[in-house]
Amino acid sequence: MATRDVRVKQKELFGHPVGLYILFFTEMWERFSYYGMRAILVLYLVSATTEGNAGLGWTQAEALALYGWYTMLVYVASIPGGILADKVFGQKRAVLIGGIVLVAGHGILAVEQMWAFYTGLGLIIAGVGFLKPNISTMVGGLYKEGDIRRDKGFTIFYIGINLGAFLSSLIVGYVGENIGWHYGFGLAGIAMALGLIVYLLGQKHLTNVGNLLSKVERDEGASLGNLFQDLLKSPVQLVISLVLLAASLYGFYAMGIAYGLLFIFLTIVISMMMMVYKDLTTKVMKDRYVVMLLSFILVIVFWGAFEQAGGLMNIYALDNTDRTLPFSLPLIGNEVPASWFQSLNAMFIIIFGIIVANFWARRKLKSKEASSIFKMATGVIIMGLGFVFMVFAALQFEANGSSAMYWLVLAYLFHTIGELCSSPVALSFITKLAPVRYASLMMGVYFAATGLGNKVAGIVGEFASEAGDIAIFSGITIFTVAFATIVLIMLKPLKRLTHGVEDNERQLEEQEEYELADIKE
Repeated sequence: MATRDVRVKQKELFGHPVGLYILFFTEMWERFSYYGMRAILVLYLVSATTEGNAGLGWTQAEALALYGWYTMLVYVASIPGGILADKVFGQKRAVLIGGIVLVAGHGILAVEQMWAFYTGLGLIIAGVGFLKPNISTMVGGLYKEGDIRRDKGFTIFYIGINLGAFLSSLIVGYVGENIGWHYGFGLAGIAMALGLIVYLLGQKHLTNVGNLLSKVERDEGASLGNLFQDLLKSPVQLVISLVLLAASLYGFYAMGIAYGLLFIFLTIVISMMMMVYKDLTTKVMKDRYVVMLLSFILVIVFWGAFEQAGGLMNIYALDNTDRTLPFSLPLIGNEVPASWFQSLNAMFIIIFGIIVANFWARRKLKSKEASSIFKMATGVIIMGLGFVFMVFAALQFEANGSSAMYWLVLAYLFHTIGELCSSPVALSFITKLAPVRYASLMMGVYFAATGLGNKVAGIVGEFASEAGDIAIFSGITIFTVAFATIVLIMLKPLKRLTHGVEDNERQLEEQEEYELADIKE
């Protein structure tokens, strides 16, 4: 998404534009609200209606199905959110709109009515769609092209994301589980309101960033309309698209409206991708495009497994884990709230982020394998191996009636290390491979792939109630490790297809670290 270079001298604090800290605290509170609500959503859905802190009493499968749709749509909404920012509002106004809509969404969730529950979820999806893709773009716009401070600026921004995620799981999780679910939802809304206030008060420091581009600049780049007009003149691609559309319409009949709409959306994306490939003019561009498609599949596989954290693993912590401590703590006593395990990912990212980045930096300097494909596949394997600990936990539960907390801690540790290897480089790699003319469209497809991965996570979690935890956790481990291993076996031919897109890079790892800010949920 485009943004203007900053040409006017900006007021600075600690060597960075003051606007960075405005965006830091805005995003910190936004992520606090999002991850706080995410930490208790599934727990609220499955909690019995007869308990003192009554939930909705849904089955595990029903709760994980909704969780999958919700998290998928949060990412997919980034596509229209980014387009509207580019073409209509500008990033700065889009972030403001998103913040207002998020405050309304979280606030409505505090109302104990089903209409309020679904309305709140819908508003949160729309709000994140406006805010998430555009606030990261604004951070980049604070720095002129080539400014060496830009990477460190994104690192600071990234810390804000994870600080908000860490604190929210502890605070909102405690309030939701021990005081009341709707109080937790309301607290998330208060946090977002704080972020919105910070953003409004800091507008004078964001004068030169995130503004709507000129009409000429807005008209640059690819046109979706032109792509689909060309589809009508392309017999092979048109036939494939019509077959997929027919299958999607059958999906309405066989699987319901929601899946039918999902299949139609995927048909549109696939048709667009085929037309982009046809429009490419050189073998180098076509080869890189093929590697980029594989990268999208890696993204789907990664998030399809990783996002069990907020769904299946969250329920497992609540129902099957012995969360009793040998000592008592203020407020919580001697039992750890299930939602607190959601804070482990953010905590481990803060602890290990620089360590993992330096590890890859050293490999690069020693001329050892450190390509993006290698990192992404390695990350998928490490993340997949984290589910081995969940298999051990499930076996212990079957034997003793409960499992120890350390299995979850170890699983989240491996998942985080895998994330640090894979996710920071994914978007960066895709933007290197994408044809310049279609760079913005490919960013949208990246968000769609991430969203589809989240939906896959929900579908996999739904089967756990029938297949059992051991089968699901084992299956995730086997599939992810096997798939990523196949990618590693194909590494040399895949690198040849990139035609040296990364051959001349040096000291990229610092940049890759900050890009977590662009892709983290």
